[in-house]
Amino acid sequence: MTAVPAPPAGRIRLLMIDDDRKLCRLVGDYLGPLGFDVTAEHDGATGAERATAPDAAWQAVILDVMLPSLDGFEVLRRIRRSSDIPVLMLTARGDETDRIVGLEVGSDDYLPKTFSTRELLARLRAVLRRTARGPADTAPAAEIVVGPLRVQPEARLALLADQPLTLTPVEFDLLASLAKARGRVRTREALLDEIRDRNYEVFDRSIDVHISALRKKLGDDAKNPRFIRTLRSAGYMLTDPASP
Repeated sequence: MTAVPAPPAGRIRLLMIDDDRKLCRLVGDYLGPLGFDVTAEHDGATGAERATAPDAAWQAVILDVMLPSLDGFEVLRRIRRSSDIPVLMLTARGDETDRIVGLEVGSDDYLPKTFSTRELLARLRAVLRRTARGPADTAPAAEIVVGPLRVQPEARLALLADQPLTLTPVEFDLLASLAKARGRVRTREALLDEIRDRNYEVFDRSIDVHISALRKKLGDDAKNPRFIRTLRSAGYMLTDPASP
């Protein structure tokens, strides 16, 4: 059996919102020795309040879809109004509809409830790597300007006509990747490998869902795009709206 990689430095505060108390205990017992402090809430409304509290210092959230009082999608909507914290959603049967809705609302990843603890750990570490900003050991990345769009990779900030865009971590990484390759096609496979930190099947629909959400925030129209063009059977390309 492959050894589990060493946990990142420091303790990671994780909020788990799930009404399955036995599962919460199992996850807490497994992740505790690996550097995570797991706090569980078993009700949607309470979980949403806890996740969005002004003094909340959570570094990631595990969120079940089926919850008492508020379902997971509504909890996620409330979280996204004020926070871009990484959210990993759990679906009872790994249903595609639940996954697509979760991604559209703003989840960073998803797992069916038949997950193994090792896979959960790998997914958590992947979303945490995407949001961790350690001390820079290279020169800061320059701001990327594409017409009225400005992307600042180091600050993880995107502005459209000087107005900040509210993006999830995955959406920002996707936009940054497209911006760095502005004017050139990025394949779905390349984008998935870069922003999800692991291999996916070529036809994983999650990339299209994230592109759709990103287009909405850019005020783009898929049928007549200003920024993100779809090249059939090739991928996506970020362009300057003022360019021919």
